[in-house]
Amino acid sequence: MTENPIADRAKELFMAGYNCSQSVFMAFAERYGFDKEKAAELAFSFGGGMGGQRGVCGSVSGMLMAFGMIFGKECPLGDNVAKAKHYKTIQNLCAEFKNRNGSMICADLLKGINLQKTPEQRTAGYYRKRPCPDMVHCSAKILEDYISECNNNKDRENTK
Repeated sequence: MTENPIADRAKELFMAGYNCSQSVFMAFAERYGFDKEKAAELAFSFGGGMGGQRGVCGSVSGMLMAFGMIFGKECPLGDNVAKAKHYKTIQNLCAEFKNRNGSMICADLLKGINLQKTPEQRTAGYYRKRPCPDMVHCSAKILEDYISECNNNKDRENTK
């Protein structure tokens, strides 16, 4: 069994043709019982750095949508303390992605590789020259590791 089943699944979804945001969000949706097709629809617009604009990496957007799906319920409306804690975690997840990859901006990550704003045909050459499959895996792994750490902390608290 792989150590990163969600991250591996996210990369698999990307290689099957889903965009970067869809791939990450769908992998977590499958694991947490959220409708896979609905996840694909919700994340669709965030691919290519928000609709191909090469802004925030779609894999990061997918990671944050997944985080909200899993942990957003812990932040009730009007609870600014919970919201601040939630935002701090989001900032830490993004910082981790930037630390590992140098940026979380799609255009920076592509390093000048075809910055056109329209989707490219998915060919073997497309996958060879782009870092996108690795970015998808990285985003999913960051969140997967965070969830694992949360679960380990809960287990430790329960054994006290």
